Amino acid sequence: VQLQASGGGSVQAGGSLRLSCTASGRIFAVNDMGWYRQTPGNQRELVALISSGGSTQYEDSVKGRFTISRDNAENTMYLQMNGLEPEDTAVYFCYAGIILSGTNYDVKYWGKGTLVTVSS
Repeated sequence: VQLQASGGGSVQAGGSLRLSCTASGRIFAVNDMGWYRQTPGNQRELVALISSGGSTQYEDSVKGRFTISRDNAENTMYLQMNGLEPEDTAVYFCYAGIILSGTNYDVKYWGKGTLVTVSS
């Protein structure tokens, strides 16, 4: 199984970016998916989560600015980031809880990070 993240880049404060993350491989089902971010010297922190049914959860600082969504048919998750602030600068990682074909248990997979840089 692979998680492929894309969409990072550099923008000015107030700008927008859209991250995507696609799971591929011998997948039976994808449960929760989410985005975390990490800055140098700090722990990875949760940004947003989305369940397979579409329920969402956001870190307080991104509420009203970021929107997480998913396309279950494509095993793809998105993070629309509007009103970006310099404090949003980080490496963003996607993760997914995946049930592999032929199994009945959930395994957490992580994608490689994608860098988001917001300049003031």
